[in-house]
Amino acid sequence: MKKVVIMGASSGMGYGVAEALASRGVKVGIAARHTAPMKALKDKYPEFVEYAKIDITKPEAVSQLNDLIEELGGMDIYFHVAGIYNENLYLDPETDVKVAQTNCCGFARMISAAYRYFRTNKKKGQIAAITSVAGTKGIGRLAAYSSSKKFGQWYLDAVEQMSNAEKSGIIFTDIRPGWVRTPLENPNENYPMNMTVDYVVPLIIKAIVKKYRVAVVDWRWNIFTGIWRSIPQALWVKMNPTISTPDPNYPTVGDMQEEVHELGLDN
Repeated sequence: MKKVVIMGASSGMGYGVAEALASRGVKVGIAARHTAPMKALKDKYPEFVEYAKIDITKPEAVSQLNDLIEELGGMDIYFHVAGIYNENLYLDPETDVKVAQTNCCGFARMISAAYRYFRTNKKKGQIAAITSVAGTKGIGRLAAYSSSKKFGQWYLDAVEQMSNAEKSGIIFTDIRPGWVRTPLENPNENYPMNMTVDYVVPLIIKAIVKKYRVAVVDWRWNIFTGIWRSIPQALWVKMNPTISTPDPNYPTVGDMQEEVHELGLDN
């Protein structure tokens, strides 16, 4: 029986995939910062679910992952879903740093930990991760988020190259959804081609089971990203793409001056 560890499984796509697998008799080890939803899933499928509280921004997350793997009785597939989202039009430094700490530093920490587990145990496992179509190009309204998703995509490329050099046999799957109605989205805004968790979960599982290298979810977003990639960079950086409706306005000079005053930087 395959054993799957899902990082970031307290809500949204991670929780949805975990529940779908457990309901089919697959053993899953789930981890996140918020334990209540995971405990509820453990209570519902006690024979198939183990869970742990793990914050991927902390160094101890690696040892906690290894403890969860041991409790699960091994790991065949590592699925990384954990991430945060922020539309930071003011470019508040700490806001963007938090995105990078989770989506870049945390991503690298856990993907590398999963890789080392397979390498150490000489297992030809699979590492799958949710990145995003947002990693296609840098997005002004989502500067840190879109950049962090490109980081995730390239990190998977780099580790796959290492795997091939070592002939480890580890399989990599990069899953790139468009907008999905999860707690990350602003409930007061409408997003283009938005999808439900129930809709994307079977597509995600299919990508993992069939061991796709890259899977854009769904077919509409696949067409869209193909067109998006074809836009010349010189043109793209002059565009102002809409992210949601209503789209927040970029701050004016007056807004910025007010913020400087509130922070006491004009003294």
